[in-house]
Amino acid sequence: MDERVGTKVGGRRKAAILCVSLGKDGAAEIFKHLSNDMIEQLTVEMAKTPTVEPETSEVVLEEFIETSMARGFIAEGGLRYARDVLERAVGKQRATDILARLSAVIETSPFDYLRTTPPDQIAAFLRNEHPQTIALVVAQLPTTALAAKVMELLAPELQADVANRIAVMGQTSPDVVKEVAEVMEHKLETVLQREYAAAGGVRSLASILNSSNRATERNILEHLQGEDPELAEEVRRLLFVFEDVLKLDDRAIQLVLREVDSKDLALAMRGSTGEVQEKILTNMSSRGAEMLREEMEFMAPQRRRVVEEAQTKIVAVVRKLEDAGEIVIARGGDDDDDELIG
Repeated sequence: MDERVGTKVGGRRKAAILCVSLGKDGAAEIFKHLSNDMIEQLTVEMAKTPTVEPETSEVVLEEFIETSMARGFIAEGGLRYARDVLERAVGKQRATDILARLSAVIETSPFDYLRTTPPDQIAAFLRNEHPQTIALVVAQLPTTALAAKVMELLAPELQADVANRIAVMGQTSPDVVKEVAEVMEHKLETVLQREYAAAGGVRSLASILNSSNRATERNILEHLQGEDPELAEEVRRLLFVFEDVLKLDDRAIQLVLREVDSKDLALAMRGSTGEVQEKILTNMSSRGAEMLREEMEFMAPQRRRVVEEAQTKIVAVVRKLEDAGEIVIARGGDDDDDELIG
């Protein structure tokens, strides 16, 4: 692909080329999402573009696809996640070019690095900060859902104080927000490094992964597997994932099944092995197992992310019951002297 073509063509011109390249139906679909002013400008530009060279069309279409993918990655996991995925897919320089095109139209929070951080970790870190700092951070978190979860974890009296400060905060200088974000990121990295060293490394990492979603867990384990298979296996032995229900005894599985939603269970089992499915079904009543099989059979195809989210919910129930001492999980990293004595 000739990179020079993309640099010679302006934004409005590229939009016209895209519409022409997509044909009448494709252009009409795009027009449905534009303002009248934009439609008028684009129509004029298309009138000036009776034909498009195949090479130019290829460059513009490829840029459109890359930009759309980058937007999706940013929406899914933030700017850092998008850069990491793009660098793996198209290389560091190409990823930088793609994100540079988006930088003028996509606004990211200086606290975007917290997007995938568990809310309990954010709340724990903020507890020792001044309420005004907490208010600033919560108000600037990359998603309102994350902000709400962090607020829920604050002490009641602190919740009220922080909420009041957010309400009267008004506009804050971008430089101040950026400075607070940088200081907090540095502190957070220092704390995590200290905890990792104090915990002996592997167990600390396993603890973090146990609080992460499946996508993060899988990505890290796959990377570790390529770099250091022995280390990856050592971490994996300390983790509990959905497939590890095979490690639970029948009583533990029955306790878990009482607390999970049937829809989540059906979704989770869609992505599991036959052995796991059988283990769960045999611990249900005949009627319950029959209904679950029917729900799985007639369920529409699901995205992998949706299935993994359901599995994560069930794993969260398992971990909650373990923390409460109601069930025991047999882990590969446990010492022999930790066995139960009747």
